[in-house]
Amino acid sequence: MRTVTGSTDHVVVVGAGLAGLATALHLAGRGRAVTVIEREHVPGGRAGRLDIGGYRLDTGPSVLTMPGIVADTLAAVGEDIEARLDLQPVVPAYRACFADGSALDVHSDRDAMEHSIAEFAGPGEVAGYRKLRDWLSALYHVEFDRFIAANFDSPLSLVTPALARLIALGGFRRLDRAIGGFLTDARLRRVFTFQSLYAGVSPQRALALYAVIAYMDTIGGVYFPRGGMRALPTALAAAATDAGVQFHYSEAVTALERRGTRISAVHTDKQKRITCDAVVLATELHTAYQLLHRSPRRPVRARPAPSAVVAHIGVPAGATTAHHTLLFGDAWEQTFDELINQGVPMSDPSLLVTRPTATDSTLAPPGHDLFSVLAPVPNLDRGAHLKWERRAPGYGAELAEVVERRLMPGFAARAEIVHLDSPEDWARRGMLAGTPFSLAHTFSQTGPFRPANLPRGVPNAVLAGCGTVPGVGVPTALLSGRLAADRITGAAAGRDHGAPIADISGVRP
Repeated sequence: MRTVTGSTDHVVVVGAGLAGLATALHLAGRGRAVTVIEREHVPGGRAGRLDIGGYRLDTGPSVLTMPGIVADTLAAVGEDIEARLDLQPVVPAYRACFADGSALDVHSDRDAMEHSIAEFAGPGEVAGYRKLRDWLSALYHVEFDRFIAANFDSPLSLVTPALARLIALGGFRRLDRAIGGFLTDARLRRVFTFQSLYAGVSPQRALALYAVIAYMDTIGGVYFPRGGMRALPTALAAAATDAGVQFHYSEAVTALERRGTRISAVHTDKQKRITCDAVVLATELHTAYQLLHRSPRRPVRARPAPSAVVAHIGVPAGATTAHHTLLFGDAWEQTFDELINQGVPMSDPSLLVTRPTATDSTLAPPGHDLFSVLAPVPNLDRGAHLKWERRAPGYGAELAEVVERRLMPGFAARAEIVHLDSPEDWARRGMLAGTPFSLAHTFSQTGPFRPANLPRGVPNAVLAGCGTVPGVGVPTALLSGRLAADRITGAAAGRDHGAPIADISGVRP
């Protein structure tokens, strides 16, 4: 693995999002002096926050999986996750509601999920689920250390015995077809493939190896921190501060000073010059390239994932919905064609409805519930004609009406849209093509084909964040920070890259 050359005693991390915070923690734990510069007044980056009228909104991710990765990040500086975060398991992980009026509670517990499937689709599908669960587990164990949580110096890095195991598991088949090898009920197949929507690829085109995302929530479990998702970056930043990391909030980096090819200092909009031995740019990918005065060397143009409209809605208390509800429309394949190819909003919307007050009632004023309704929409590359500045308020009201029809009678009439984000809002925050999901996880933008975290020509600069490896999501953003730290110090001593591989015999779809 290639690493930064020369001295790395003092590292400046640009950006206090989840990737930047993870980088800082891993570097501090390895004895580096670390300074973090963040343009906002609080940590979090994409995991943003707003306080409006007694509502405490999470304006970024709402689903937290793989708490072990959070624990590993805090353990880098000797911290216990229990001392920093009060994580609550979300049970069920999701409630999936379908256009035919049926509903399924999705559990990470094997026995509970088998019971749920038996009641929903009959005992015949339970056997398929058992095999699917074994396959997802085997896929995850093959992929994690060797593909997800790994740095690549070239595509040749893929050529390992683990690649043969991944091929044997059917990881390079199409996702929808692979899941269909276990489950015949079309509704069940959606539960284990919908995650590809947020990766920017339809289940019919996504590779089966992306089923590891389904492993993370349907087997690894879904959690929610008391205080909201904002509690995660707050906890990471506090642990980093206690470990000696210096933070500069409300300050933006404007330039990188060089001595030869190396970066020797960063300049900020507060007229500060901060010297450094190395720099980690945990920013939007295009922002990092602009600061470096470089561009990625790619044969084809980068393809952003679809975007989203997110409506944060307050209603009088008394809702009985699950913490996370998946509202599936009837037109499933058409949805992906509309979002990715046609560049138009979903004609039959599929939504993620989250009620964080189901787990923490303090996130809304007394006597109220808080909902967030996420609707995937085209990004600004595909849907620039949609003019969200004008369209968004009406679309938010339409989403409330969909929730009323499919989930909660009377919802729209009582709904107060507290805040709404659209692609144009994401774009104003500097996100590529107005999408919070960064680059789509197509094959040409995955693993060693994703923009590298060690840019050429600048020997002491490293990239971190969802635009580089390993990709989009809370666990992957944290892993991105660890991979960036590895590029500076080498992999941490004692990390086991040779963990036993699960038996893959008999679990191929």
